[in-house]
Amino acid sequence: MSDPVSGPAPEDQRPFAVPCAQLGFDAPLRWLRLGWRDLRAAPGLSLLFGLVIMAVSIAVAALAWSLGRFALLATLLSGFVFIAPLLAVGLYCVSRALERGQQPQLSDSFVLARRVMGQAGVFALAQLVILLVWSRAGMMVNAFVPLQEGDLAGLLEFLAIGSAVGSLFAALTFASAAFSLPMIADRDVDMVTACVSSINAVARNKAVMLLWALLICLLTAIGFATAFLGLAIAMPWLAYAAWHGYRETLDASSWPELP
Repeated sequence: MSDPVSGPAPEDQRPFAVPCAQLGFDAPLRWLRLGWRDLRAAPGLSLLFGLVIMAVSIAVAALAWSLGRFALLATLLSGFVFIAPLLAVGLYCVSRALERGQQPQLSDSFVLARRVMGQAGVFALAQLVILLVWSRAGMMVNAFVPLQEGDLAGLLEFLAIGSAVGSLFAALTFASAAFSLPMIADRDVDMVTACVSSINAVARNKAVMLLWALLICLLTAIGFATAFLGLAIAMPWLAYAAWHGYRETLDASSWPELP
């Protein structure tokens, strides 16, 4: 959405949730096309971030393989969940610079990541809480819907309930993350407002955002299926596309831009 020329609004006049646009089904593919354009415009910096993401993903997988699935959960919660938002902010900085006709610089990404570290930490903690509750909910499903060998009806019931519970947490995680991180990388806004605005925009564009979520899952799955190598391209590409999705969907002009 284009920014009005009037500039940021006084703090007491800003809405609780950022106004959002109504999206068409062509939006996700357009975001991917624009994201690919940014990837081609900054190949070196994109590959650097992509290799870091790939290396972290391989390290997590290797540690999980050697120590077991519970170690994987602990590693994800204590490490990658906190690193990922800062990596994403660094990638958004690339698209932000290209949008302004500037040459992206790694130093700018570090400066922006440090500037929003507090808000990114709030986001990471919120995701941590969701993941912990999600894990506990899965344990409760196992406890209340016990499986018995040869009980097909019980298995189907377990799968249906487990899928429904998992879908709720997955939807909340996706909705809160879809536009919130790009917003804090662009505007001087708190993470609560960014998350509420993201959830509101996703709720008002459910079908389109479901398509976007499926495309994200598809590209991520391809990245993992290529022995993690595809992640070096897929993750920067998706981050740039998410930036363009935020710019098209949310009108955050009431909040001042980050320098």
